[in-house]
Amino acid sequence: MTRDRTSTVARGRDYEAAAERYLQRQGLDTVARNFRLRIGEIDLIMRERETLVFVEVRYRASGALVAPLETITVPKQRRIVRTAAAFLQARPELASLPCRFDALGLEGTDAALRFDWIKNAFSA
Repeated sequence: MTRDRTSTVARGRDYEAAAERYLQRQGLDTVARNFRLRIGEIDLIMRERETLVFVEVRYRASGALVAPLETITVPKQRRIVRTAAAFLQARPELASLPCRFDALGLEGTDAALRFDWIKNAFSA
C-alpha cells in the first residue's frame, strides 16, 4: 500500500501548526515558518524575548517504535545549522541575536497530542 503524499504533507503542516500554537502559548513569537533552501529546511523560527529559536518539529503516532525526537539525527542537525546560518545571512537585522536550536516532539492523536519540548536540543 502506498501513502498519499498530499495527505502526508497536509498532516505534517497541521502538526507544525499545532506546534507553533503550543510555542506561542509558551510566550514565543513566530518569525518564519518552513524556511527552505536546497541545503535544508527549518520548520519554525521563533523568538523568545531576545533569543532567536530554530525549531525542528517531529510527529509520531502513539505506539511508534521510535520516539519523535529520536529521529533528529546528527546529519539532520547539521543541515538545520547550515540552513539557520543562511537564514541569518538573509536577515541581517536578526544576526546579532543569540540563537538556540530546539526540538519539539508531538505524539498521540489529533484529539490528544502530547508535546515534548527540548530547549537547546543541539548546538551549532
